[in-house]
Amino acid sequence: MQNKLAGSGNISGVDWSRFTGKLICVLTIAIFTIAIPGNKLMAQGEEKPAQKDVKNDTVKPHSPHKATIYSMALPGLGQAYNKKYWKIPIIYAGFGTLGYFIKTNTDEYRKFRNAYEYVVNEKEEPTDNPYVERYDEDALKRGRDYYRRNMELNYIFSAIWYFINIMDAAVDAHFYNYNVSDDLTLELGPAINNQWYNQRPYGGISLTLKINN
Repeated sequence: MQNKLAGSGNISGVDWSRFTGKLICVLTIAIFTIAIPGNKLMAQGEEKPAQKDVKNDTVKPHSPHKATIYSMALPGLGQAYNKKYWKIPIIYAGFGTLGYFIKTNTDEYRKFRNAYEYVVNEKEEPTDNPYVERYDEDALKRGRDYYRRNMELNYIFSAIWYFINIMDAAVDAHFYNYNVSDDLTLELGPAINNQWYNQRPYGGISLTLKINN
């Protein structure tokens, strides 16, 4: 029995000699099938750079450097250069809010400071500062320090907002000619997840990035 199996080339009922011949034929056909389209793709790939150059020549250049300089010179001007006009009111609303708090805290700081100096130096000349009679020395000192701190923080926030305006214009300029594919979709919807500690399902909201075929 063993000699018969060895002579026929069968192992576990499979004729491996015929299977090997068929496999070689299939691989040969597959190689020629892939090679022919591959040559076409290579030929097309050689033509693509020329087509890409022609396309890029038709696109108007957009300079991130200009957008940065414009925003440094005048906040919102870089956003106008990037044609993001809806951001300009947000930028100036931020500056307006910070400017209001700067003025309010500065006025209060000066009142508390002048009243504190008046009380500490025991001045006798009349003053129109209402805080002299309203607060004692300790309260005047705390109020002066409090509003001075708020005033300084508002100046810092204004500087940060100014740099955010510049960075926003620069980033938008870099992605001005960037084309987002329609195959990418961002969906927000309900989802059911499992808790990590007991694997019990719970409902929630999921933000999903999908790639369409």
